[in-house]
Amino acid sequence: MKIRFETDAALDRRTAKVWTHPEEQARWPQIREAIEQLDGRIGLINAANDRIVQVPLGQIAVIESEDRMCGVTLITGERYLLNKRLKSAEEEFAAPRFVRINNRTVIGAAHIREFSSAAHARIEVTLTDGSQHVVSRFYIQQFRRGLR
Repeated sequence: MKIRFETDAALDRRTAKVWTHPEEQARWPQIREAIEQLDGRIGLINAANDRIVQVPLGQIAVIESEDRMCGVTLITGERYLLNKRLKSAEEEFAAPRFVRINNRTVIGAAHIREFSSAAHARIEVTLTDGSQHVVSRFYIQQFRRGLR
């Protein structure tokens, strides 16, 4: 297999484009898995059976504070728990991959589909899974920096 790297200024910083021959399409899942392994993983608790599940960081859409733990929602809609407070977990979920939008919520920047201004100087964010979240006034500057 020959590997060639090229750049494309039209692509977002967090996007990688993989080109293959049409006959290699059957190997795409293997290629995706290899790239996601480089992405990093985190152990999350499956609340149904209390087992730890290793999840790629790129699959995380929303992290929300829930008392002494965090609720983690994947882009597929699956929900897990993280046995840390949001403040201490913030180091693992840092920019540019994740953006804090209010006191309770951190979102995956790669999963932002669109955002628009809302009432009271806030921003409303829509993720690729269709969920909507509000960026508070205090975090607007941090949100804008995270999208650069």
